[in-house]
Amino acid sequence: MRVSNIISISAIGASGVLAQNATGQLGDAAVQTGNPIGLAVKATLPEDPFWTGSINGNVKGSLTATSGAGGVGVDYEVSFSNLPTEGGPFIYHIHVAPVPENGNCTSTLAHLDQYIRGEDPACDITRPESCQQGDLSGKYGHINGSAPFTAKYNDPYTSLVEGAGAYIANRSVVFHFANKTRISCANFSVLSTNGTLPASPTSYPTGGSGSGSSTSTPSPSSTVPLTGAAGVLNVVKNFAIAPVVVAFLALM
Repeated sequence: MRVSNIISISAIGASGVLAQNATGQLGDAAVQTGNPIGLAVKATLPEDPFWTGSINGNVKGSLTATSGAGGVGVDYEVSFSNLPTEGGPFIYHIHVAPVPENGNCTSTLAHLDQYIRGEDPACDITRPESCQQGDLSGKYGHINGSAPFTAKYNDPYTSLVEGAGAYIANRSVVFHFANKTRISCANFSVLSTNGTLPASPTSYPTGGSGSGSSTSTPSPSSTVPLTGAAGVLNVVKNFAIAPVVVAFLALM
C-alpha cells in the first residue's frame, strides 16, 4: 500500500512538472509588431563544420529573415542541404549569442527564450506561442532524412526591432543533430536595410539560458550521436529528484 501511494504521488508530481513547463515562467510569447519594412538579414553556414565527425563536408544552407507583412513578426526562408545520413531528425534554432571569431558554436549559449520556457517538455507545434522563441524547428517542423530541405513561414514571436527582447539580428543560427549536438552555426548579416542596422549586444537576457543548452552542450565529437536512449534519460532526470523526496517523507 505504501509503495503504491509513493508511485501515485510520484506520478502526480511528474505530471505537475509537465504542466508547469508547458509555457514560459513569464507566460506565452507575445506577438511582435512594428518590424521595420525593408530590413532583411541572413545567416549562412560556413564551409567547415564545428562538429568534427564523419560527415561529407559541412551542412550547406542559410536562414533569411525579413520583416513580416504589416510589420508583424518575421518571415523566414530556410534552406539546408548536404545533410548527414545519420543522427536526424535535424533541428535548428536561433541562439541568444553570436558566433565568436573562432567559430565555437558552444559560445552561442542557448536558444532565444525571453519568457524562460526551457526545452522540456518538447515544443507543442500546435501552440507555437508556448515554445521558446528561438526554437524554429520545434514550432515549424524538424528536418527528416538527408534530402535537401526548404521552408517558408512567418514567426510572429521574433523581431527585427533593435532593442526588443525578441530581436534576432544580433544573434546566431545553430544547426543540430537530434540529440542537440551542434554541427554548425552562423551569425546574421544585413542583406537590405531601411537605415536600421543590427547592433552587437552588450548583454543577453537571462531567459536565454534555456534548460541546459548553455551549460551542457556536447563538445565536438567524432561519433554520430545516439538519439533514443539519451532522450529517455533526459526525461527521467527531470523527474528524478521530486519523487525521491516525496517517497522519503511518506516513509517517515
